Amino acid sequence: LGMAAPAALQRSVVSPAGRHTASLIFLHGSGDTGQGARAWIKQILNQDMAFQHIKVIYPTAPARPYTPMKGAFSNVWFDRYKICNDVPEHIESIDSMCQGLTDLINDEVKNGIAKNRILIGGFSMGGGMAMHLAYRFHQDLAGVFALSSFLNKDSAVYQALKRNESTLPELFQCHGTADELVLYSWGEETNKMLKSLGVSASLHTFPNLNHELNRTEIEKLKSWIVKKLPVEAPKAN
Repeated sequence: LGMAAPAALQRSVVSPAGRHTASLIFLHGSGDTGQGARAWIKQILNQDMAFQHIKVIYPTAPARPYTPMKGAFSNVWFDRYKICNDVPEHIESIDSMCQGLTDLINDEVKNGIAKNRILIGGFSMGGGMAMHLAYRFHQDLAGVFALSSFLNKDSAVYQALKRNESTLPELFQCHGTADELVLYSWGEETNKMLKSLGVSASLHTFPNLNHELNRTEIEKLKSWIVKKLPVEAPKAN
């Protein structure tokens, strides 16, 4: 490609209390950082989102010029022409970030964590990024979650799934009906499209919730995480 290898993404990590047998990668929303997303969730729960056996990783997107902010630098996973679901995707920036996040997944695999014991997801743009990463490049992950997120109408994700034959990771989606930035209808349409392409997808609706997270949502997410990544029974001899 003639490009320098991307620097490893900075990350904030919540270690498991016990033996590490699974990993969760949480991608922040645009303009945030890994530390910021972790602190936000910690504030909502009054404690870190932590597990006995799951390592939680909050990477930070590198700063890049972001078109919706008139080209100002921002910590975003990819660029967009505008925040709207009927414009083309900025596929070059999405694909280059998929490479950086693949390195992060590979680090976990090198640590002995199987791909089917890794979950990826995020808030807003982070959820969109997670859907690209899992459904286009890592269909063997344990699952994907997308909180207040959406995919553009003719997303590369949909194109990839039209040609797909394998079993796909399950999607856990949450969205507030009062979201003024990422409309609920965009999230709902994304959910319907993915379902029609063979993804087992749930959509949890939060009345009166704007573009934000709340406690009920995080608790629901935590239950789903533990269902997808159960504690492994010690292997019998």
